[in-house]
Amino acid sequence: MGEQAQKTSHIGVILAGGLGKRMGGGDKPLVTLSGKPMLDRVIERLRPQVEQIVLNANGDPARFAAYDLPFVPDTIDGFAGPLAGLLAGMRWVQANAPEVRFLVTVAADTPFIPSNLVQQLADCGGDAEDTVALAASPAGTHPVMGRWPVALADDLEAFLTSGEHAKILVFADRYIRLNVPFDEIALPNGETIDPFFNVNTPEDAIEAEVAAAAIEGRAA
Repeated sequence: MGEQAQKTSHIGVILAGGLGKRMGGGDKPLVTLSGKPMLDRVIERLRPQVEQIVLNANGDPARFAAYDLPFVPDTIDGFAGPLAGLLAGMRWVQANAPEVRFLVTVAADTPFIPSNLVQQLADCGGDAEDTVALAASPAGTHPVMGRWPVALADDLEAFLTSGEHAKILVFADRYIRLNVPFDEIALPNGETIDPFFNVNTPEDAIEAEVAAAAIEGRAA
């Protein structure tokens, strides 16, 4: 798949609907790392890879107004987790970009996503609409970071409203599920960090701050 085909055939959905309890509440994606909010970092890395980015979050959209992205709240009540954000993204694509057959989800608290994320997932997933491609690293599979056929939207809504366990892998394993490997990021000091490192706690934020500064050649 060529670069242009990749960009024009995928919508990126940033999942920012979590409650951020382990960070003390509030909007975790707006936490600053090395002088820049995490959400800015995710957008910068994802934007060149997709045709359009939409932001899945709940509550008042005004707090994200500066990003000028389509704001897509969950369509399922009760903070149903990442799958609810995936469904919201699928419904947005069906209504606003019906020619697009695949979307890629990323978490808003993963500031180091690879610049070839969409390309790698697309190359492995191909055009099959019964295939889900999920990112993996030496740390394991990262279910929130994946490429999903939009055609699964009705199945996903039925799954979420059926009372079944709303785990991403439980849903993904209904189809052909591919784990797509990505290497760790080498830091200038010789250490490495997982490209899907996610910031859940204040301690994680400190580690990510150090890594971000190292990547950018600045002191933390």
